[in-house]
Amino acid sequence: MCCDLKRRFLLLYATQRGQAKAIAEEIWQQAGTHGLEADMHCISETDKYNLETEKDPVVIVISTTGTGDPPDAAREFVKKIQDTTLPPDHFAHLQYGLLGLGDSEYTFFCNGGKTVDRRLQALGAQHFYGTGLADDCVGLELVVDPWIDGLWLALEKVFLLQKEKEVMSNSAASSSLSAAPHVGHELSSEVQNLKLEDERVRSSDVPTQKPVDVHLVASTRDTEPSLVHSVPPVSQSALNIPALPPEYIEVEFQDAHGENPHLSSLISGGTTFEVPVTKAIQLSREDAIKTALLLELDIANTVFDYQPGDAFCVICPNNVNEVEELLRILGLSEKGEYFVCIKVKQGTKKKGAAHPQHIPERSTLKFILTWCLEIRAIPKKAFLRALVECTSDAGEKRRLQELCSRQGASDYTRFIRDSNVCLLDLLHAFPSCKPSLNLLIEHLPKLQARSYSVSSSNLYQPGKLWFLFNIVEFPACPARPVSRKGVCTGWLAELVAPLLHPNNNTLDTKGGSSLTEKISIFARPNNTFHLPADPSVPFMMVGPGTGISPFIGFLQHRQKLREEHTDWEFGETWLFFGCRHQDRDYLFKDELRCFLENGTLTHLKVCFSRDSSTAEVAPPKYVQDVIRLYAMKETGYFYVCGDKKHMADGVSDAVVDILSMEMEVDKLEAMKILAMLREAKRYLQDVWS
Repeated sequence: MCCDLKRRFLLLYATQRGQAKAIAEEIWQQAGTHGLEADMHCISETDKYNLETEKDPVVIVISTTGTGDPPDAAREFVKKIQDTTLPPDHFAHLQYGLLGLGDSEYTFFCNGGKTVDRRLQALGAQHFYGTGLADDCVGLELVVDPWIDGLWLALEKVFLLQKEKEVMSNSAASSSLSAAPHVGHELSSEVQNLKLEDERVRSSDVPTQKPVDVHLVASTRDTEPSLVHSVPPVSQSALNIPALPPEYIEVEFQDAHGENPHLSSLISGGTTFEVPVTKAIQLSREDAIKTALLLELDIANTVFDYQPGDAFCVICPNNVNEVEELLRILGLSEKGEYFVCIKVKQGTKKKGAAHPQHIPERSTLKFILTWCLEIRAIPKKAFLRALVECTSDAGEKRRLQELCSRQGASDYTRFIRDSNVCLLDLLHAFPSCKPSLNLLIEHLPKLQARSYSVSSSNLYQPGKLWFLFNIVEFPACPARPVSRKGVCTGWLAELVAPLLHPNNNTLDTKGGSSLTEKISIFARPNNTFHLPADPSVPFMMVGPGTGISPFIGFLQHRQKLREEHTDWEFGETWLFFGCRHQDRDYLFKDELRCFLENGTLTHLKVCFSRDSSTAEVAPPKYVQDVIRLYAMKETGYFYVCGDKKHMADGVSDAVVDILSMEMEVDKLEAMKILAMLREAKRYLQDVWS
């Protein structure tokens, strides 16, 4: 009987942008090669699985979104398991392993996975395999690949334990029965303490590529690796490469008659608004390192509403020239205006294959490439693996195999991920690679709307919405010889070019009424990054560069409240602002002076990192240095907005130092105090990487 034991495990995923799902699909696919059956479902599909009665091991892959929240698909699941009436042994029968995805650029790293992990543990569930936390900041694959490799041994141990129990339960021999608890405990302990770092990957544990003739690689006279060229040991290695993802999409071209869907149909949930851009001002000087633009939208004829501190999303297209170039390389320039029909391939081996939700039922090829697919996305290894099969040149094929292999992991990070290489770059670098359209639709992710902080107050200027951004620049590099602007910021800059007044840094600039261009937006409320409900509470704002954006809205709102409620008590307001040069990129300089003069802003502290100084004691260069010179208001709120890596972490360190000094406690205790302030929503961040 024991020989018929079913080697099944439940595989659940919760994804926001598709990465967790793609990793779950990889696990599902590899399971078959290990003689296992993975029963895979989205964690929201609670009608297809039941953790309350689940007897087999459970594997969970879950990402993190927002400011540490679980993905939308997992919200109901998390709400359910966080029910405080559940007993502490509710999941005592459950054995699970969890892989969390996150980005260490953000404060609550992998918090979606950590939340589920902690709660399952609190309800009695047991790990059969150590939790993995993958960091998108350095490359998910650095944790994901070895975690998946180690998973198979962990599952083997679980099934071995089940097999032992089955043997013992069916044995009539008393000696076997008396030995069972000891054997069971021993195996269970080994499984419980299985650590990822103890695993040693065997080549037979992963799909492998047959040995490749090393003579196909480029000449060894080139000693430096590049996107298209490798050096030993990678160039001479037998490669462990991912299994080929099964194709599941069929594309049929139809006629060229009809209309494309409205952009609102691309957004699931929420309402989109098509609004005109009524003003565009360049706030930075022409010789500034970064170009900062302020745009004004007219929302008077909509029901769009916001609070200072909120964000909103802009639906943006891919660059038109890049779309045309991609069509040309694919040999589909003549088909751009043709409508396409997308179907799921009959007999596909892809688990849960379905029509991609971000592709309309009926639209033209050009519409799909322009508005639906992120053609700038950094190709995942599974995509590279699929591109291998579309490449005719032997040397190019080998290099693509290396880039998606375990042996080429560092090359992938250096020449693909860190270089921001996209599909177009690959097609230029590997000219014999001619992927099919269905392959692009299968592997390119959804083109995401871009989020921006609101820079205004609807109380101060009803019917108007301001937002501020730098035009993102991606300079050329050896792996990507073409410089590019950000997908959304580049598009917006080109769109508003007729409105721009680059030599006039005043927000009263008129004109631009002839611009009829509109953009589509939708709300993305921020539930915490708002002004204190009690106006008498003091607050401090830290916003260097474009991080000042939400605080202009804060100050506009506070000024209007002061004008309308002269009998109210208002707390002190502090703003710490920094930029490179006082005369080039001091954003909102005149407005801040006005806020200071009329009392809306109590204290303004500025610093300039690139300006030289003749003072005996050099002034602070960065906002975190300025903050150290002042005490924190114990009863107030602290807001930080801007770059995570180069600013927000430094500000946190400065705040810890201040707390340590003022409260006369050691640094560890000060860090705990800061953690409590975060928990109480009194230390708030709106940061980006």
